[in-house]
Amino acid sequence: MTNRPGNTSLTPTRRAATVLAGLALGVALLAGCSSEGTDTDCSIAGSCTITFQRGVEASANILGVEAKLVGAENDQVTVEVAGEQVTLITGQQATEVGGLSVTLDSVTDQEVKIRVSQGAGG
Repeated sequence: MTNRPGNTSLTPTRRAATVLAGLALGVALLAGCSSEGTDTDCSIAGSCTITFQRGVEASANILGVEAKLVGAENDQVTVEVAGEQVTLITGQQATEVGGLSVTLDSVTDQEVKIRVSQGAGG
């Protein structure tokens, strides 16, 4: 058997290191958000959708800030993002709060869904 330069097969050690690096990246991405009374769905592109359960004290830590549902009535909700309260209406353009764009996606009797993105314009 001849070893040729440029052989692209991975040794078991390199393969294990590649798998561990991939797992570490996945854990790091998931560690970026935590929640209580909410479901969060964050993308690598710096955008998170937060679904708050109504009737409970709901909050989520995403993109380095805390987001809380303060209140909801009809198609209008008040949330606190990065320590600043803002009132959102369904269909309204994104509102900038603490350098993040916040948009109200939907309001039902059971849940409130908002989108939080890095940078202006959501």
